[in-house]
Amino acid sequence: MSRASRPHTLARLNDLTLGSFSNVPPSETLNHLVRYLSTWSGSDKFFTLVQYTLKLIVPFLHWRARIQHRAGIRKDANSSAAPSLASFASIISDAKMLGRFWGLLPIFQWMISMERNPPPTRTLHTIERLQGWSMLGFYPFEHLYYLRAHNLIPTSIPSLSAILGRSSKRIPLNENKLILWSCRCWLLYIVLQFAHLREDRKLLLTRQKNLRKGKGYCTEDKEDLRNRWDALWNELVANTANLPLALHWSLESGVFTNDIWVTIFSLINGIATFRGGWRATALPSAKVTASPEPSNATDGGN
Repeated sequence: MSRASRPHTLARLNDLTLGSFSNVPPSETLNHLVRYLSTWSGSDKFFTLVQYTLKLIVPFLHWRARIQHRAGIRKDANSSAAPSLASFASIISDAKMLGRFWGLLPIFQWMISMERNPPPTRTLHTIERLQGWSMLGFYPFEHLYYLRAHNLIPTSIPSLSAILGRSSKRIPLNENKLILWSCRCWLLYIVLQFAHLREDRKLLLTRQKNLRKGKGYCTEDKEDLRNRWDALWNELVANTANLPLALHWSLESGVFTNDIWVTIFSLINGIATFRGGWRATALPSAKVTASPEPSNATDGGN
């Protein structure tokens, strides 16, 4: 081999090995994934889906192990993989709650914007105001619960009068009560969201009626309406799945005696919210006016 051809050969070898990704075509799905999962909301929805899929797999693995044990196929009646998956689901739950520590920021942003660019009806404006204030309760209670559950703050904090030096009174921080009140604020948001969706439906029906009356009812209008209806029904499914969860975690005794129902409703919500977020970040995306989600708060301190 001549010295002149050697650099050419090395360059070609470089292209074939280090540049092998030149043979991979660009992917809009990959671009969409990066665009979606790069957001706080998108990653939260994705990990919710993973978390509750794992929590659904864990009891199945234990059940399968018991069946195999009874059939004499295996010696141990417990699954060896299930504890690891359950541990991973718990880590995801903890990480999601930690990740919500800046959740108040978009709520502040939303409430400020709402007063300058109010919703189309007075009823919707009132609903969204109440939703915003409910989230101003949800997040601080959850943050205090998280810090207390991890022993990062003391069991009590000084009251305002104690800070001002007028008394020595302290406010107890009971983590169970903190998470209960956090979930009660979340429950209020969910109930208000049903009223919000009812108003959204009225506006969509009016818009649909007006467009059909007009002469310029084009394909773009039909597609826009279809996307808006899809977003509304998707949000209804997600909110309906959240309602029993919020009720369960808002009561000291809970609603469900079997945690499998919590997992099922959480997974339904996870699928619906992930689907809604995926469609909303598609290009081109339909512009659907909606309040920011408080988070996918389907953790309940678990």
